[in-house]
Amino acid sequence: MAGDQKAKAKMEQAKGKAKETVGRAVGNEKLTAEGQAEKSKGDARQAKEKTKDTFKR
Repeated sequence: MAGDQKAKAKMEQAKGKAKETVGRAVGNEKLTAEGQAEKSKGDARQAKEKTKDTFKR
């Protein structure tokens, strides 16, 4: 389960980064904001998983 969540976090981060980059390139502030939000969501999920791993040991 943890591996799935880690992979999901990485996908969210990558997708968010891509949206943010495209949004900036075309000057679309909404797309840039969506990308930043999605990237942040992935960062938060990854931090949660790292915390869980720390307490497992």
